[in-house]
Amino acid sequence: MRVRYTLRASRDLAAILLYLGKHSPQGMRNVKRAIDNTERLIGQFPEGGRRSKETGTRVLPAGRYPYLIYWTVEAGEAWIVHIRDGRRKPWRGE
Repeated sequence: MRVRYTLRASRDLAAILLYLGKHSPQGMRNVKRAIDNTERLIGQFPEGGRRSKETGTRVLPAGRYPYLIYWTVEAGEAWIVHIRDGRRKPWRGE
């Protein structure tokens, strides 16, 4: 299944990678690789992960890192809607 990013998720990813790139370029590459791998899993198993508290949204961690990837499935495509640090307060939707 095709995986796409909402504008919000694209901005989330850019902010995460920018922050990590300033502090640890190797760490940034590792997190990017983990997010890419999770994106592929979502494409292969769009009903995988666990249901989040947000209606119709599922969530998976990005490998061993604290980043959580939230997505929905709409019109035959998986849409990543948000990426956040799981150590922060839980996401409560828009």
